[in-house]
Formats: sequence, structure tokens, C-alpha cells
Amino acid sequence: MQHFPIFLNTSGRRVVVAGGGAAAVAKLRLLLKTEARLTVIAPEADAEIAGWAAEGRLRLVARAFEPGDALCATLVYGAAEDAAEDARVARIARAEGASVNIVDNLAGSDFITPAIVDRDPVTVAIGTEGAAPVLARSIKAGLEERLSPVLGTLARVGKAFRGAADALPMGRKRRDFWAAYYDEVGPRVHGEGGAAALTPALKELLARHLHASEAPGHVALVGAGPGDPELLTLKARKALDAADVVIHDRLIAPEILELARREATLIAAGKQGFGPATAQEDINAMMIAHARDGAQVVRLKSGDPGVFGRLDEETEALDAAGVAWSVIPGITAAAAASAEIGCSMTRRGRNGALRLITGHDMDGFAEQDWRALAAPGAVAGIYMGKRAARFLQGRLMMHGAAPDTPVTIVENASRPDRREIAARLAGLPDAVAGLDGPAVLLLGLAPRAASRIQLEEAAQ
Repeated sequence: MQHFPIFLNTSGRRVVVAGGGAAAVAKLRLLLKTEARLTVIAPEADAEIAGWAAEGRLRLVARAFEPGDALCATLVYGAAEDAAEDARVARIARAEGASVNIVDNLAGSDFITPAIVDRDPVTVAIGTEGAAPVLARSIKAGLEERLSPVLGTLARVGKAFRGAADALPMGRKRRDFWAAYYDEVGPRVHGEGGAAALTPALKELLARHLHASEAPGHVALVGAGPGDPELLTLKARKALDAADVVIHDRLIAPEILELARREATLIAAGKQGFGPATAQEDINAMMIAHARDGAQVVRLKSGDPGVFGRLDEETEALDAAGVAWSVIPGITAAAAASAEIGCSMTRRGRNGALRLITGHDMDGFAEQDWRALAAPGAVAGIYMGKRAARFLQGRLMMHGAAPDTPVTIVENASRPDRREIAARLAGLPDAVAGLDGPAVLLLGLAPRAASRIQLEEAAQ
């Protein structure tokens, strides 16, 4: 992030625009929404600028920008639409302590002006580091449609009520009050009785929340899916948004953690096969301790919590401690991997059963029903199979699996750095060598293009 987004207080502060043409008019339309003291300096000014000056909304100085014009100015805009003149303005302004923006010149600017969605006092700023102004405008258009026109009214009334709301304790109880106002009570009451009805409604809502009992702690065991944030369920996103504490696995993508509330406590509880791990007993103890303190806890697991996620151990510990819990399923990695290669995990005439197995468990390499897995047409999603590849190959071939049985390895399924490796059982150990990311082995499945070729060869 090259430009750090902030909201600058311009109330009563001096902002200078050097230039009087179309570029200056465009900036001034935005700046006139602020409470800044605006000065426009230009030998010639557009009629619209002259009109604003006549109305007393800004000061117009009819000459070129000179040394001393940026003194005590917070911001200076170079809008002469002439590269040499704008560069001269920038040199003078910086020497006099002002931050400079040159219109349509990212490299020459100290700051940029974002696309803005205005629901005063609610302001949404959208920036693309100057790389994609059209994209910023597209995002702005989408937000304009989504954000209610009365949002600013709700915020102004809410701001005036903040002192009264301080009677609620900091934390969840106060957040729940404001969430109820902005998400439900405020829009409904405004629609029924207008702005005048909002303050009485806030008083009634505050009384209810003051006398409401403290919500008990709760643990949501949430599946984060294989890594793509867009594969999170809506319910999972809501849980993250409400969480006070997020206890997450090692494989959770940073983009998913970004969806948690900024104030939430994030705790890494990573586990790595044959590597460093947080003990399950410690994870259980963390969940219980935070929930007993009244926190809404999300135990965030890669994939689906019920597929090799030690879900039963955690729910049993929570039950023993008397802590309420719920499960929010996620997309398991095998489902994402099969989607990546464009193949169904079940197919009429090929396999009427699907097995999800692990390459190793707490005791080492995991034994399975090898005869069933080695049968022609059998399909299995194998988790944690990289280190067990030679063991899996040996067991399967020992029980009759054909050496040319297809195995597709999908590394980092659903993520931008995903990789697919089409292999045969005979070459499985070599195929997984050097893989660093989490990988799922799809036994019995080849990528769709390879499967089509096989079917055509079989028909000949």
C-alpha cells in the first residue's frame, strides 16, 4: 500500500487550488463539500468558479501562483493543466510546507484524492493507487446503489446520541446496541416517522439494552473453505464479523483473516504434519477461557471442520466445560480440488461411492480398506498424503491397483497459486516431491482433458 488512507480535518483550514479551468472546477466541486477555507489562484477562471466566488463560497485571486501563496495552507492542488506550471506550483508549495496534489500526475503528487461516496457524515473513500480510476468509479457506483440515502441522517442522529449511549459498557453490549440501531431500528423508524422519530426510538432501544442480561460466551466452529475468500459461506462471514476472538489454523489465508473485525483478537493455533503444532489441549483451553469471559469465539478451520478437523474432540471439550457451540460447515479441499480439474467425484457407471481418507493420523501412516480403494473405478480424496505418497502407492498396488491408475495432485486448491499435477499411481512419489503448499490427492481422477482422451481411446 503506497498511499495510506486517512481522513484529514479541513474545517477552517486553508486549501489552495492553482488553476481556473475544467480540472480546477472538478476538484472544487468536491472541496466545496468540506468546511475548508478555499482559495483559487488563476489568471483566468471558469465562469462557475467566478460564480462560487461571488456567492462567498471561495476566494478568487486573479493572477498566477506566487511564492507566499501556500503559506499556512494544508493542501495545494496544481490544476493548471500545464505540466511546467503545475511543477512550478508544486515546488513553491512544498517549500512553504503544504502537501501537493497535481491533477492527473500521480508521480508528482504527495497525496491523491479518492473516489468518494458521500452520505455526510458517513464518507466512503475508494482508492486504486492511481492505477485504475475506472475501477474506482465502478466501485463507487455500486456503493451508491447499496448505501441507503438516509444513512447520513441515521449517522447524524446517532452521533448526537453517543453521550447517552456511553451508559452502556464498552465492548459487545455497546456494539450490539449500535448494530441494532443502524441495521434494524433506525431504517424502520425513519421509514415510518422520519428523522423526528429517531431520537425517541434510540431512547427506547437504549433502555432495552441497559436492562438486557449479558449475552453468554459462545464458540462457533467455522469452516473457512480451501482458501479462496469468495468460497466462504455467508454464515461464516457473519460469524467473523461478530467475533471477539478468532482462533485460526495455520492454513487460513490472510485475505480471510482480513474479514474479521479490526478489533477482534486473532490467535494463531497452527498445526503442521510432522512439524510444529499447537497442542489440541491448549486450543481447547483457549476456546473455553475466552467463551467463559463472555466472548464470541470463532474457531476457524481450513476446509470443513468435520473433515479431518478434530471437530469431535473440540465439541466434547466444550460440552464438558458447559460452553455453548455451533458448527458452520465449509467447502472441503477435495471438493475444491475436483472443481479445479473440472471433474465430478462421483459418476454413474464409474463409482457409486466416494472415500475421503487421510494419509497419516496420530499414530503414523494410516491404514485403510486398501482392497476397496484399489478396485477399478474407485475414487478417493486423500488428505495429508504428500509424505505418505510412497506408503499409499505400495499399499494400493499390493492390493491390486493398476500402476496406471490416474492420480491428480492439486496444491493450494482455489488459491491464485494453485497447481495441478496429473500423475499415475506408479509415479506418485516423484509427482509430489518438492510440493510446499497443502495438497489433495485425487485417486482415480484425471484432469478433465486427460479423462476425455482416455474415454476416446477406450471407445476405439
